[in-house]
Amino acid sequence: MLTPFLRALSQMDDRAFLSVVLHSVLWSALAFVLLAAGLGWGTHAALAGNEWLVWGASLLGVVGAALLALVLFVPLATGIASLFSERVADAVERRFYPGLPPAAAAPLAAQAWDGVALGLRVLAMQLVALLLTLLLPGPGLVLGWLVTAWAMGRGLFVAVAMRRMSRPAALALYGRHWMAVLAQGGAMAVLAVVPVANLFAPVLGLAAMVHVLHQPPSGGAPGRRMRPHSLVPER
Repeated sequence: MLTPFLRALSQMDDRAFLSVVLHSVLWSALAFVLLAAGLGWGTHAALAGNEWLVWGASLLGVVGAALLALVLFVPLATGIASLFSERVADAVERRFYPGLPPAAAAPLAAQAWDGVALGLRVLAMQLVALLLTLLLPGPGLVLGWLVTAWAMGRGLFVAVAMRRMSRPAALALYGRHWMAVLAQGGAMAVLAVVPVANLFAPVLGLAAMVHVLHQPPSGGAPGRRMRPHSLVPER
């Protein structure tokens, strides 16, 4: 189960990967700047005339924005990265599975919706993980890791699979490969809490899911005995 992650890691110097990482970081940073600016403007408008309250609220706003950035970065970056899943998956398939036919990309509206849904799902699971950790130190940490692993793994796998099949087919395929998907999601959930490494977690997750999607049957050689779902785009 480590093979998909290790293969994804070996390709991390690919320009397509680095481009998606850069896009994710820049768009996430822009979102946080706008959020902080909005909070600052709202604070000054609400407390105009009382300099001490404005100063105190501004200080709390800076701290609050920093905490929000810590909580929201991974969900936001994951959602944004999923919008570029085509770019990452194409790079992986060119290198490891050159014999595959071109994929039929999902409609832009579907990709955007899936990106938003994935980001919200990861955010919700991270909040659940935080609550579990606070309520059940020790067991809660493990349970929190599991729910985050599930959210990231499932969302990234479905985003990649929808390049070659319908959403119902992608969900059905996830049901057959959920253990492998959860393993990759678990690795991403660990990276998500490591500074700097969390910048690369969504892209590594997308790449790893491409390898899970194209895993050959037991005993087969990668890239040679591909499953039918990997070969025929279905819409």
